[in-house]
Amino acid sequence: MHAILDADYLCHLGFIRDGAPVVLPTLYARVAERLYMHGSAGSRPLRCAGEDTGIAVCLTVTHVDGLVLARSAIHHAINYRSVVVHGVARQVTDPAERSTALNALINHIVPGRAADSRPANAKELAATAVVALDLNEVSAKVRTGDPNDDPEDLALPHWTGVLPVQRTYGTPVPAGDLDPSVTVPGYLTQR
Repeated sequence: MHAILDADYLCHLGFIRDGAPVVLPTLYARVAERLYMHGSAGSRPLRCAGEDTGIAVCLTVTHVDGLVLARSAIHHAINYRSVVVHGVARQVTDPAERSTALNALINHIVPGRAADSRPANAKELAATAVVALDLNEVSAKVRTGDPNDDPEDLALPHWTGVLPVQRTYGTPVPAGDLDPSVTVPGYLTQR
């Protein structure tokens, strides 16, 4: 489960707002047995997480590892790894935990980046909420392998197998206003 969570940084966070389900994509990072997310302190789910009872959520992370192409159209599938976390998200108010969480979020996206950027100032921190979700109720599901074709289809002349899917990073593109003397850090070129 930890390996699946640690291999990505985008999750989908589901909760109930005004009686209707809502799902939002957001960044996350894991520290031990807890996930952290952050966002605008004015956003409804983050405000609700600040209440005494927190906010009931469902968080998912999914990696697509391959497209499974079968002989029969109905047997096409994907190879994937996924985690589902249920629990109550709470707002993090302790300054030390907030700092740990924010650094973890930055370093989870790009290892080494927190030390190579300006720390958040007081105004930015006041406008940002940090939410924690403990990994108490967690399940993982994985699908690997070849297509599951019916025995009577095995002789059909259609190609079958797995088309692997991988995430790759391109060459870093500097911002238009970056001083040309500032070079690309090694942690970006070694990804």
